[in-house]
Formats: sequence, C-alpha cells, structure tokens
Amino acid sequence: MASCDMFSGNWVRDDSYPLYPEGSCPHIDEPFDCYLNGRRDLAYQKLRWQPSGCSIPRLNPTDMLERLRGKRLVFVGDSLNRNMWESLVCILRNSVKDKRKVFEASGRREFKTEGSYSFLFTDYNCSVEFFRSPFLVQEWEMQVSSGKKKETLRLDLVEQSSLKYKDADFIIFNTGHWWTHEKTALGKDYYQEGNHVYNELNVMDAFHKALLTWSKWIDANVNPRKTLVLFRGYSASHFSGGQWNSGGGCDKESKPITNDQYLSTYPPKMSILEDVIHKMKTPVVYLNITRMADYRKDAHPSIYRKQNLTDEERRSPERFQDCSHWCLPGVPDSWNELVYAQLLIKQHQMRQQ
Repeated sequence: MASCDMFSGNWVRDDSYPLYPEGSCPHIDEPFDCYLNGRRDLAYQKLRWQPSGCSIPRLNPTDMLERLRGKRLVFVGDSLNRNMWESLVCILRNSVKDKRKVFEASGRREFKTEGSYSFLFTDYNCSVEFFRSPFLVQEWEMQVSSGKKKETLRLDLVEQSSLKYKDADFIIFNTGHWWTHEKTALGKDYYQEGNHVYNELNVMDAFHKALLTWSKWIDANVNPRKTLVLFRGYSASHFSGGQWNSGGGCDKESKPITNDQYLSTYPPKMSILEDVIHKMKTPVVYLNITRMADYRKDAHPSIYRKQNLTDEERRSPERFQDCSHWCLPGVPDSWNELVYAQLLIKQHQMRQQ
C-alpha cells in the first residue's frame, strides 16, 4: 500500500456504503446535511474510491479510535476542511455504543464565525478538532489614520491559533478556496508583509508567499518525531452556467463524471503547493484529492443546502446553490479513508524502525 498511488483511480458502486447512515449524526452543519434538507436521490452515497493500482482498507472506526487513543487529530483550514472534520467525527461516533461519550468540548457558535471546535471521545481520551484558518496566515487590521482601520492579510505571519495546535499528533491542513479576487479585495492594498502593504499583488504570488510562511513555520515549530503533518489538496467546484454568486448550479447532476475529458484543468495553486512541500525539511503527507473530487459533480449540496428557505429562495432555488462543499455522508468520508490508510502506513513504518 505504501508504494501505491492512492489518488489515481475511479469511483465504484458499493452498497455497503456510506460509513454512517444518513440522518444518524447530529454534528453535521445544516449546509452539509443534504438528507435533512430534502435530498432523496442517495446513489451518490453508495460510491467508494478505488485506486487503480491497489486497494485501500475500508475505514474501521474502532481501530482508528484505538490508534488515536490519547492523541489529538486536528484539521486546520477553510470550510472544506470543516466539511472533512465533521465527516470524521460522524464516522468515528457511529462506532461508539454510548453516544454520550462523544461530546463537543468547545462550541460552534455560527457557521461562519471565528473559532476552534473540538469533539472528545472520552473512552479513548482523544480529540478530533477543527481550527478555522482559511488562509493559514493571519487576517489583520492596520491603523490607517484618525482611528480608522483597514483589513489586510499578513503574508508573513502564520495565523495565531497555530500555537494551540502545533503539538497535536496529526494535523491536516488545507487552503485555496479563499484565494480568489472576491475574497482578497482584488489584490489591491490588501496583502501585507511587515509594515509594507502591496499596492497590488497577483493572487498566485500572494498564495506562494503565504505557503512559504506556513512551511517555514512548520519546519521551525512542529516536531516530526511526534506530529504527522498532512496537507489536503484542492477540491473542485462544479458550478455550471455561472459561479456561486451569479446563478451557477449543479442541481441536475446525479452521476459522477466518467470521462476524463470533462475534468477541470489541474489547479495552478496545487503546483505551487507541491513545489513548497517538496522543499520542506519536515515530511508532509500530501493528500492529492483534486482529481478524485473532480469526478464527483453529483455530490454537492446544490439546492439542498438549508431547510428554511426565504421566499426568494423558494421561488427560484436553483439560483442559490452550493456546488463547492459536499453532502455528508459523502465525498469527504473517502478523504478520511485515505487519512486512515496513511495512519496505517506511518504507524507500520514507525514499528519497523
């Protein structure tokens, strides 16, 4: 398994999936809970990722909890990593007989607010946590004049919550979705290093600088003998006929893409990430899920992203769609199966040494 390319393969039907029944996990945020929000075509839950050159084991939640005994597993990143974190909490919780022994230690207030969130599995004394850090570097407020403040992004500082998770046993990072011109003030007077704010900076250059800051911080602060660092690649959106804010949709999609010609071009951000990881001293497990996610145009919340629609949303639900996050149960469960496979490999390698 260690020498196999787990990220090249295809989706195959498997009726033993999903890894937890829909409607069984109370910890899924409403925007990801497609079943609760009325989605009833459930074929998208019955697909398993099958690498071309090998087989990966089905995630055994009891075994994974044993391997996490006394440890912390932390997700750091944007709402796509929150999607993946909730998936893992639900997979592991499903195997615990007394559900009262799985509880939230630090609360989720609102879906988009700041924060860190943690679930404790008390029988195993382990935690599965999420730190919201969409850029991995620090969002900042700079004094401009006469008490006015300006929002910037510090490309030279890792986001401050890093102090709270640097000693965790497993850290799974992601970033990418917020590095778009809408989220970053079109690159004008937004990116900052030291006291210098760039008049204008290309988003790819800013992304590269931020990842270099992150990689230097990892190399200086994370002990690779204690901590396994993973980085999850970019997961594709599938808006057709527009973008998320201009009427794009995926509500007609009920099957995955099967012809590679219809896949997106490989994101340039991932080539930058691969280059940065390659030059680090700390070994980083790169979860290159870009291609595997790109096949799955059928598995987004689409119009099933909330329960109580406004009048406007009810009149034309197809105008308000989420084709970038994923329904749960769904695709992020398979990413967590890849994490499980990586844990098996790493723990096997450590025993060999």
